[in-house]
Amino acid sequence: MSPRLGVNIDHVATLRQARGGREPEPVAAALAAQSAGAHGITVHLRADRRHIQDRDLRVLKEVLSLPLNVECAATPEALESIIGPKPYMVTLVPETREELTTTGGLDAIFLQAPLRQIIRELRATDIRVSLFIDPSREQVMMAAKLEADAVELNTGVYSDIPFGSDPSLELGRLRDAAKRAANLGLRVLAGHGLNLRNVESIAAIPEIEELNIGHSIVARAMFVGMERAVREMLAAIEGVA
Repeated sequence: MSPRLGVNIDHVATLRQARGGREPEPVAAALAAQSAGAHGITVHLRADRRHIQDRDLRVLKEVLSLPLNVECAATPEALESIIGPKPYMVTLVPETREELTTTGGLDAIFLQAPLRQIIRELRATDIRVSLFIDPSREQVMMAAKLEADAVELNTGVYSDIPFGSDPSLELGRLRDAAKRAANLGLRVLAGHGLNLRNVESIAAIPEIEELNIGHSIVARAMFVGMERAVREMLAAIEGVA
């Protein structure tokens, strides 16, 4: 069975914020993705609010019939904005103001004390918690120890492998991490940098239940529209593209 597709709409909001206006509307993009067969919508509510805004969370929660996954930093300030709208899942990610986008995974080992408290607070409000981590044995084991519901394995290193190079080493790391996480009772998601060219090998990992993909879908949507871009990615995930 192929993984589900969660569509990240952050970069629709990035374009809107470039002019400080109302267009393009990220909620409309989310509804188009929903119509095209997406299984969930993902947004990242950053501390600097460079793309998704608090208003977007509220409206998305009101209008979507799909699960809403909100990425945010592992800080009390971030949680204050998240708990009210009560998304289906919160994915805790590393975040710095200098980065263009999330790069590496969260260091769950170094941050285990604050993460333990944040996970407990979120689960007490019936919000599921995922940790965005690199595909390492130690990070997966810590996520289980902290009682997260899921991990999202960072596919960034895999996605950055030059075309024509051998990806087997990084694919092996992802396969091993996915298997270990599933054996520990964690749901397994994956994402970062995935596109039509490289997604099939990740989708073939049996333990991965869901892929979160944003930039490549939004970029493709500029030329073919959101609904077609989502359908193309769904076909690639299913190996029929």
